Amino acid sequence: MLRKNLSFLTILTPLTLLLLLIGCGSRTDAAVGSNITATSAPVPTPSVPSTTPVVSPKPTNTTPPDASETTLMVTHSKSDYLSFLNPASGSFEKLIVGQSPFAIAEGPNHRAYVSTAEGIAVVDTQLRRRVALVPYQADVGKPQFGEYRPGGMGIAVSPDGRYVYVGVYLPGRSKSQLEIMDTENLSMTGSISVGIRPFDVVTSLDGREVYSIDHDSYSVTAIDLANNKARTLEVAPYGRGGFEKPHYAAVRSDGRLLLPYQGRGLVVLDPVSGKYETKPLTGNTHQEGVALTPDGKQLLIVGIGSAGSATGKPNLTVLDIATLAEKIIPLARMHQMVATSADGRYAYLTGGVTYADTGWNGMTVVDLESGAVRDFEIPDYPLDVQLLSR
Repeated sequence: MLRKNLSFLTILTPLTLLLLLIGCGSRTDAAVGSNITATSAPVPTPSVPSTTPVVSPKPTNTTPPDASETTLMVTHSKSDYLSFLNPASGSFEKLIVGQSPFAIAEGPNHRAYVSTAEGIAVVDTQLRRRVALVPYQADVGKPQFGEYRPGGMGIAVSPDGRYVYVGVYLPGRSKSQLEIMDTENLSMTGSISVGIRPFDVVTSLDGREVYSIDHDSYSVTAIDLANNKARTLEVAPYGRGGFEKPHYAAVRSDGRLLLPYQGRGLVVLDPVSGKYETKPLTGNTHQEGVALTPDGKQLLIVGIGSAGSATGKPNLTVLDIATLAEKIIPLARMHQMVATSADGRYAYLTGGVTYADTGWNGMTVVDLESGAVRDFEIPDYPLDVQLLSR
């Protein structure tokens, strides 16, 4: 990629040049395969759709009236804990889960699961304590930190809560793997080869398939749990090269996967046929985290700013799923992930960007009705964010 783009490097700003050289688009690995490499995956049953108080940081602006009742779960990726955060006051409690926590998936029965550099942390969200830390089948070595640290990345829970699926990045290898954990026995039961650096893992609505979003392979791996087969679906609307990679996905009500690229296009992927169409976006920003509002009518897309073909500034795109109309809210800072309040009015964004370590220690609250934006600081590079169910 560096050789291909050498001719235009001289027109980039120093910051953009630095990000291009060291960011998430610059590292390459070998092509991905899709064969099962370990024990077979269990098939889920289809289903209908010790805490330690810390000093509370003070918000920098006026807090919105959203909700003193709202609690968010946040991973602090430069440390070893998950926090239970009140976004109105900025106060939080921390719970040690494991080194370099990445993503959170909430299941039924007051359980949440966190992918860390050491294993899957099992959390009792009612008692706010860690129940277990289940190591991966893969040898991920000693815990590391940073954009390319080995270990768990994307994570999801089956609709019936019986299984957890986690993407495990294995540096220096041509494949990563998806590992399956039995939530009753708290043990790993199998693994399947997927693409490189599985940023996100999502399940089909009926729980029969799992999808790994393979950042460095420009692909999605679709895993049929009934017959233990994995299919590699190439999802590269702007070619294989540079920053036009998949990051995170949301599953639409019809089972299609929604994947944004660079504020240029939204891929609508049919995981059954492997075919996709690309709908235009206008955010002109390197897009990362996504979240559907609770009613499923809007898709929130985080844009961190310029990188590769995206030349714009950080923003939040609010996309109407039915009409594809966009509302773009400018942001002063970079962010990685997003969650919404239970009523869909507020968006909560984390500042701990994986891309070349360019983020900041804090979060942003966006009022989706008025467009008002409020930043506040929290430590240790907050990365993923999920609304805690009541």
